[in-house]
Amino acid sequence: MARKIFVSATGQDCGKTTTSLSLLYQARQKYERIGFIKPVGPKPIDYHGRRIDTDPAMMAQVYGLDHLIDYMCPVVVEPGMTQDVIEGRVDVSDFEKRILQSVDYLDGQCDFLIVEGAGHSGVGSVIGLSNARVAAMVGAPVLMVACGGVGSLIDAVSMNLSLYREEGAEVRLLVANKLIPEKRDRTLHLLKTAFRNAPFEVIGGFNYQPILANPTLKRVAKVLGVEVDGDREELMRIVHHVQIGASATQRVVDMLKEDTLLIVTSSRDELLVTLSNLYTQPEYHPKIAGMVIPGNTPISKISQQILDKSGMPYLRIKKRTDQVYLAIHEDVAKLTAEDAEKIALIQQLSKLRFDFDYIDELFSS
Repeated sequence: MARKIFVSATGQDCGKTTTSLSLLYQARQKYERIGFIKPVGPKPIDYHGRRIDTDPAMMAQVYGLDHLIDYMCPVVVEPGMTQDVIEGRVDVSDFEKRILQSVDYLDGQCDFLIVEGAGHSGVGSVIGLSNARVAAMVGAPVLMVACGGVGSLIDAVSMNLSLYREEGAEVRLLVANKLIPEKRDRTLHLLKTAFRNAPFEVIGGFNYQPILANPTLKRVAKVLGVEVDGDREELMRIVHHVQIGASATQRVVDMLKEDTLLIVTSSRDELLVTLSNLYTQPEYHPKIAGMVIPGNTPISKISQQILDKSGMPYLRIKKRTDQVYLAIHEDVAKLTAEDAEKIALIQQLSKLRFDFDYIDELFSS
């Protein structure tokens, strides 16, 4: 039988998938056979001819788990499914059977198995499969990932715990994630004190890392639904800052920071030309990650020639500047197998942030 850990979170974007990646990385060095399952997958994609959630697809690619892929996401939530369940057109008991059969198979094939939930404890309730219920159903004790300030984190954990208790799932470990480095020790002291009588342990996870939180140019292109022109070798460059080029040209240049993605409307010929020329200079290349060029006005012929000659990556889109800016900022970049730099950093930091033997022992019975 496999050592099973149900990795959950108190909400979206707490670092649940990052934690799963870290645990599997270290487990692979201790166990011969590792596995991953996301029982309920709310973000389906096409992967090798099947519909599956994005996270199992990534884990399969990163850790060579394609031989288990048919069991890694037994319930894929397609558009319209929740309405069908509510109106009685879908038998939820079939979902339960699929999950139990998949977990049972992986239990026999793996020595260590991560069961990843989909958000907070109540996610999936609409189809009768909340994370709390699934954790109890498959008999996997829970590792809960949380982030935020001390007060909000404690509130979120307390709220999520109530549903796990109701469903009979056991929470054994709280991982406080995305900690501010200079506040890390103080935050962990306060959390451990606040939960000193709780039936679970408290440890620190990753510090907040901009490189993990920010998107690549390829991710921005996917969010905006357009292709990247220019140097496509820069697709995986990570964007650390997004700046709207609305000020005077010199002011925009003066405000440049490392790895800035600039949003410059198509009518700003002087700024387009200036940034294109600066991109070719060693002093400014690290600062300019690329440009998004919104607007219906055609780029002038000479500006287009200079832009193309510079090789700067750019995305041409007919939406308004404010729509582009909001779309980028409202998106939280999800890890993919192509994010080699981010994944390598996660794996490198995992041994620093996670005492795997301690966690493994905590979930041993």
